[in-house]
Order: sequence, then C-alpha cells, then structure tokens
Amino acid sequence: MHTTVVNYRYQRSASRLTVGAHLFGILAIILMLVWLLHYRGGIDYESDNSDRVFNVHPFLMFFGFIFFAGEAMMAYKTVMAEHKVQKYTHFLLHLIALCTGIFGICAAFRYHDMRQLDDMYSLHSWIGLGTFILYGLQWLFGAAAFLFRGATPQSRMRLIPWHMSMGRTILYLSICAALTGLMQKFTFLGLSKVMGERESHLINFTALAILLFGIFVDLSVALARYV
Repeated sequence: MHTTVVNYRYQRSASRLTVGAHLFGILAIILMLVWLLHYRGGIDYESDNSDRVFNVHPFLMFFGFIFFAGEAMMAYKTVMAEHKVQKYTHFLLHLIALCTGIFGICAAFRYHDMRQLDDMYSLHSWIGLGTFILYGLQWLFGAAAFLFRGATPQSRMRLIPWHMSMGRTILYLSICAALTGLMQKFTFLGLSKVMGERESHLINFTALAILLFGIFVDLSVALARYV
C-alpha cells in the first residue's frame, strides 16, 4: 500500500511538471516570434535581407531543435503508452529535432556568408556546434543500440543510465547555447536604454522562458514513473 502511494505521488509530480514544461516552451516560442517578426523584420531563409535569413537560426534552433528534443524526452518518460509507441515517438521527435537543427545551423552559416563574417569565432558557436554534434552521435547510438537492437539485452540495461544522463546533459548544453546566442545578439544589436528597452526586456524574458523549459523538462523526466 505504501509503494502505491509513493508511485502515485511521483506520477502527479511528473504530470504537473510536464504541463509546466509545455507552458514555458510555448511561451518561449510566442516571445521569440514576437521578437523576430515585430522587432527584427521577419523570418525568410531565401531572402536577400541577411537579417531575415539570420532570424531562421534562433527560431529553428529553439522551436525545431530544443523544443522537439524536450518533447522527445518527455514523450518517452511521461506518456502512458505501450513501450514500442514510446520508443518510436521518442525516435521520430529526435529525428525532427536533428533535421530542423541542421537547417537552423545552415541559416547561421548563410548569414555569415552574406555579411562576410568569420565562422565559429564565438563561445556560442563553439558550444552550439559541439552540442549538435553530440546530439547527432547520441541519436545514432540510441538508434543502433535500442531501436534496431544492435546490443544485447544485458548491454542495453547497462547503457540506459548513460544514454539518459547524456541526453539530459545535451539538453542543458543546448539551453546554454541558446542563452549565449541570445546574449550575443543582444550585444551586437547595441540596444539603448531608451529606444531598445522593450526589445531588450523581450529578449531577456525569452531567454528566461527557454531556461525554465529546460529545467522543467529535466525535472519531468527525472520524476516520471510511467515506464
């Protein structure tokens, strides 16, 4: 009887934290769209305007990459479904995150080419690309070991804690990359206290929402007891 009560409490905690993660994720998407569309001129990869090309990068790296990666983690740990459904949903959402992340990184390089800027010169770019490479390796490793049964059941049991820990680490690295990117853009824009106060506050609140999304995803996955 005692065990049932503890499990129920964990399930309720995980469920509420998952709702919080979705709320902060959606809030971050809305704030970012307001910033990019209202203050930065729009989002268009094929545009001749380099700023519009650049805007593809932050949007896809959060909505396409970080948000879907977080959804993939929560889908596996907090959704009550058959294990096979959880596993394939987890795999497909990570695949979407990987594909959109590639497109988002290409937008940054295209912007640099249009502005004739150097590539990979900032801490943000180092953290970001390093995180994305780790993410790709994690996805390939997970697919080989768990989806296509490239490892024995005993090996998979030993690998699961490492796979989960690496996934959570990569999530925080991606949040770190997002926050350093926003602060880097904030510095480049040189927003004045008078003319750019609203935009600077919007950037800060967007960064805060992204950070809280990552924290709530991690807590939701850590406390989940549905599998």
